[in-house]
Amino acid sequence: MKILIVDDDRSIVEAITIGLELQWQDAQVITAGDGEKGLDLFFKQSPDLTLLDVNMPRMSGWEMLKRLRELSDAPVIMLTARGEETDKVKGLELGADDYLTKPFGHLELFARIKAVLRRTDLSQPISASPSFVSGDLTINFQSHEVAVAGKTLKLTPTEYKLLYLLARNAGRVLTFDLLLSKVWGDEYKGQSDYLKTYVSRLRRKLGDDAENPLYILTERGSGYRLARATPPPASGGW
Repeated sequence: MKILIVDDDRSIVEAITIGLELQWQDAQVITAGDGEKGLDLFFKQSPDLTLLDVNMPRMSGWEMLKRLRELSDAPVIMLTARGEETDKVKGLELGADDYLTKPFGHLELFARIKAVLRRTDLSQPISASPSFVSGDLTINFQSHEVAVAGKTLKLTPTEYKLLYLLARNAGRVLTFDLLLSKVWGDEYKGQSDYLKTYVSRLRRKLGDDAENPLYILTERGSGYRLARATPPPASGGW
């Protein structure tokens, strides 16, 4: 496993590096002290996961994440000394997979890394169920391809996993905590910001109006449900 750490605080980088190498003996850790070098290393080294600080010289973590997401959906965990709710939401909206506020312990970091890698691992075999169709929305469960009106959408693994879970339970209300547990893990129950942000991102990509949605419907105070699948047109007949 290859992990990229982008942080200008050398003491934090060294501590995380030692912890990662003790936790995963096969871990290969590469580091950068600013966003520009981090961006260069990301595209040269293709890490499995990036730990990205927010406040850095030359290029901030926000800007680096924005540029990464233009070309890659590889998992990113933001590291920051800020604890404000708006910063957390901003990171998720820009495409971060998770967010850790400094100071944090190694056990918490390892748990978050494992959870992110678990969510983004789509190599596991998926049921050979027929593709899901609801209006202009189609989902191919075998290839993980999602399209609206014939146009293929680019979804991150976490976005796809959330949409897949909703589609497999189309028409049924899935509670906030159930979705958080199934997509992010039990340790994320109650952290509704993750779910709200990802639903907003999915709706934006699906072209869904939050005020009058066609696909992802909100059951206030309860959860979300995906509009039921459209039955295939009847063959034959007059």
